[in-house]
Amino acid sequence: MANFGSSDATKPNVDPELQDFLMAENERARLSAQIHEFTDICWDKCVEKPSNKLDSRTESCLANCVNRFVDTSLLITQRFAQSLQKSQGM
Repeated sequence: MANFGSSDATKPNVDPELQDFLMAENERARLSAQIHEFTDICWDKCVEKPSNKLDSRTESCLANCVNRFVDTSLLITQRFAQSLQKSQGM
């Protein structure tokens, strides 16, 4: 029976530059997906009927909506990092 464990002998050699590139691309893809999600949610919440120009109320609503999501994401990320630091410090 073959050993499918995660020992170093079974890991393929991966170019560190390629690995860094793939990680950066993955981050870009996640950011893009998050922006699309914000756009969809805020559009549905703020735009009552599309037109060729945004009125000040709609523009303000969109800005506030996106800012709330960004602030919340930053807060969650900071709390997660703090929690991780505490658990590693114990």
